[in-house]
Amino acid sequence: MRILYVFPHPDDESFGPALAISSQREEGHEVHLLTLTRGGATKERHRLGLSVQEMGEVRLREMSKVEKVLDLSGMTVLDFPDSGLKGMDPRILEDAIASGIRSREPDVLVTYAVHGISGFHDHLVTHAVAKRVFCELRELDERRAPRRLALFTLAASDRPDDLHTSTDEEIDCAIAVGESDVETARRALDCYETYQEVIRTADPLARVGRTVHFELFQESHSPWLPSLTAGL
Repeated sequence: MRILYVFPHPDDESFGPALAISSQREEGHEVHLLTLTRGGATKERHRLGLSVQEMGEVRLREMSKVEKVLDLSGMTVLDFPDSGLKGMDPRILEDAIASGIRSREPDVLVTYAVHGISGFHDHLVTHAVAKRVFCELRELDERRAPRRLALFTLAASDRPDDLHTSTDEEIDCAIAVGESDVETARRALDCYETYQEVIRTADPLARVGRTVHFELFQESHSPWLPSLTAGL
């Protein structure tokens, strides 16, 4: 099957989802990534003495390495304003995501849960826009729309002190990953050479552990599904 991840920034795909992406590629699924910004507004640019545009170019080059490490079936990186999605006409973002969906025709669309995990407004906007596009496409032509909307989250049992989580009742899918997936995710994070201090502090793979959790929009599963394609 075909899976499309939609996130606002470079590295969003590697702070946890990379574990699931690695597992999905090993299972033979197509996995595509659509990133809305180049992430140039990161504070790390000040340490490097780079402008927002220059930092965006650096991070784009880092993402090209991530694409190879994760063996992505396809990757598109747009150049909407990093940290500025909340100030945009959401219809522009909707059109961009809808275009990405139409070109890839995924069975499963993936983005952040409503809380965005970190709560950062770019994450929240991406969730809202992707969910609206999903609903609109299903209304227009259910046969060509994604069959499932999955929302990347953390489980409350992970107990991250500074991040938002979902309850066991809200979670519908838990993907157990192997050591090879962990190694792939580590190599993906290593590609972000300019972001290593942030990665070491956040330690995202330790927070996710060996299980990647998702909510499934307008679905309810107990026990949790073992994959995003289960039941499709």
